[in-house]
Formats: sequence, structure tokens, C-alpha cells
Amino acid sequence: MQRVVVTGIGMINSLGHNVEESFKAIVEGQTGIDRITLFDPENFTAQIAGEVKNFDPTAIMGKKEAKKADRFIHLGIHAAQEAMEDAVIVTDNKVSDDISERFGIVAASGIGGLTNIEKNSVICDTRGPGKISPFFIPSALVNMLGGFITIQHNLKGPNISAVTACAAGTHAISDAYKTIALGGADKMLVVGAESAVCGAGVGGFASMKALSTRNNDPKTASRPFDKNRDGFVMGEGAGALVLETLESATARGAKIYAEVIGYGESGDANHITTPTMDGPLRAMKAAYAMAKKNNGGELKIDYVNAHGTSTPVNDKNETAALKELFNGKDNCPPVTSTKGQIGHCLGAAGALEAIIAIKAMEEGIIPPTINQIESDENCDLDYVPNVSRKAELNVVMSNSFGFGGTNGVVIMKKYTK
Repeated sequence: MQRVVVTGIGMINSLGHNVEESFKAIVEGQTGIDRITLFDPENFTAQIAGEVKNFDPTAIMGKKEAKKADRFIHLGIHAAQEAMEDAVIVTDNKVSDDISERFGIVAASGIGGLTNIEKNSVICDTRGPGKISPFFIPSALVNMLGGFITIQHNLKGPNISAVTACAAGTHAISDAYKTIALGGADKMLVVGAESAVCGAGVGGFASMKALSTRNNDPKTASRPFDKNRDGFVMGEGAGALVLETLESATARGAKIYAEVIGYGESGDANHITTPTMDGPLRAMKAAYAMAKKNNGGELKIDYVNAHGTSTPVNDKNETAALKELFNGKDNCPPVTSTKGQIGHCLGAAGALEAIIAIKAMEEGIIPPTINQIESDENCDLDYVPNVSRKAELNVVMSNSFGFGGTNGVVIMKKYTK
């Protein structure tokens, strides 16, 4: 089995348009959550989100092409471009023909082009089917995220997609890992992207009572693991990672951010929206067992980027699962959730949070869990409240769980020869 490493990263979210400015703001405890501007939220019970501001898709693609793609694709292309440039693997934005057939992609999104689905449904009802855009279907399909990006960068290897709700970004990393480790490709680009901050998206999640309604105080609305949490806050954005074989990376002298050493996947088989403790725990145990084996039989995890949605059930269950995984509260490493800062980016969350965990390891600093105001007896771990913390991190874990009872966990470590 090939060893798999990360050699390029890129992101865009409500706090920044690239990795550097985003991570700096996260470490500083800033938040990008505010009142929604992408549509008029006045009649909605939830009126806040982590929106990407001042984003012009024509900066990364032509005006005509931009019209053919939904906003989630625009965001994904932006993050992918940063990751590919960071990996120093493109010339004039394309990879060379000699490596393109062994360079693939795993695209991820929880919902895909919901904004265009909403828009064209209204057009169909009010103006008739003849007025529906011919680009509607291609703009809304999740796999078209990969389609646009592979055309842009000349990637001719495996072109696959993960559509597993809020676990999609993490599942995309594990899918890319499997493809490379088993010899299906030498390099894979992972892109998780989501932009569902529209009437149908916000209204739909709000009708499930999943969203925070703390509209008068958006900056503290998302408060993972806090006693008074009342639901998640939607976010939008994209994260991208270049994964490749260790052999390929060392041969070309690439910067290696991290080595992927374990992943775990599981299903709750319980309820379409209510999570269990058992499902996430089994995914964590599977990732831990694989990582331990790949690390020579020993493993100490130094930091966990939690799913940490700020919902009553998830945060309690995830805390309980972590305590069981690490044999008690006292053995748990620091655990943080960055969703209080950028919102819950749904299918993009796993990719974004894996990058945040990688940056935490690289820079030796644990990002805080902001809005930790009042402790909860069911959430009693070290969540690094409100202020970031310097620490030597050698192994990190990132958790993602989704509706339908789908769970994904990935473990990464600093690369050592």
C-alpha cells in the first residue's frame, strides 16, 4: 500500500478567501457569522449565516462560464486553484499531459446547486418550463464540481464524488486516500464545496428546528459545547487538498504538510436526522486502529477538530464518544470546533476542517472554540475555550457526521522520513 501525503491546500469561507487569512482569523477567535445578505431573511426564523463576502467568480473563470455554474462550484474552483498552485503542480493552471491520466479528483457537497434549483423551480412555476436555463441541470449536479475543475486543470484520472451530507468532505479525503493507496492514481485533488444559504436551504433546516435563532446576536449564535447552544448556523465555502503518493511527492521535492495515516467510516442505522453516539464512535475507533497500525503500533492523538455543530444532541454525543475512545475524560486531547467562526459548511465542512487541523499542526497552535460562555455537565472536555493555545501537535483527528447516519473520521500526522 502506498503512503499518502498532503502537498497542497486551499480554502474560502466567511473569514477569508485563502488559507493564510482564514487561519489567522480563526486563531484570533474572529467570526464571519452575521445577518444574511444573499436573500431577504426577514420572514425566516433563522436570519444569520457565515456568508462568503466580496467574492467575484469571474476572477477565477470567464463571465460566460460563470453563468453555467452554481455558486458552490464557483467557491470550489477558487479553493482548488489555490491548492493546485500551493502544490506547485500546474503550469498555466493545467497539469502536464504526462501526469494527467494518473491525477484524479473527488468532489464533495452535501446538497449541491440548491440556489439554482430554487431559482429555476420558481421560473418553471411563474414563467413556464420553456424559460428554464439550459445550464440549470449541469449547474446543480454535485459531480459537476469535479467536472468543471478537471477541465480547468486537465485532470484525466478518476473523477468521483461524495454526496454524504455533512460528512461528504471527510469521505472525499478517505476516498482519495483509498484510490491512491490501492494504486488507482498517483495524485488526487479533494474539493468540498457548499453554498446553500438561500431561502429553500435556510427555511428547510429551520423547519427541522436545526438552526440557531439567536438572530439579534449573530456573533455568539453558534456556540459548540456550550450549555445554551440552540442549533447550528449555516455557512458556505470550500476547501481543497492535493493528495499524492509519498514517492511522487519526494521525487518532485514537494512541501509535505501531513501524512494521512487513518480513516474511519460508519453508519448509524438509527434515524434520518437524529445522530447516535455509537455510529460516530465506531468511525473514530476504525480510524484510530488504522492510524495506530500505520504508525508502527503506537499512536498519541494531540488534537481533535470536532464535528461540534452547536446542536444539543451532537455535542453531547460526540463528547461521550470521545471519552469512550480515549478511555475517559482525563485522557482526551484538546477538542475544538471552528463552526462558531465560519458556520457549518455542510458538505464542505470536512475538507475545511481537515485543512484547519493541518494548519494547527504546522503552526503549533490549537484554534479556540469560541462562545464558550457557560459549561454543560454533558460537555466536559478541554474545548480550548475562546482563546487559541500554543501546543506541539504531531497527530490530529478530524470528525464529520451527517444526516442519514453517515460518519467519517480522518487522522493525519506530521511527515517524518
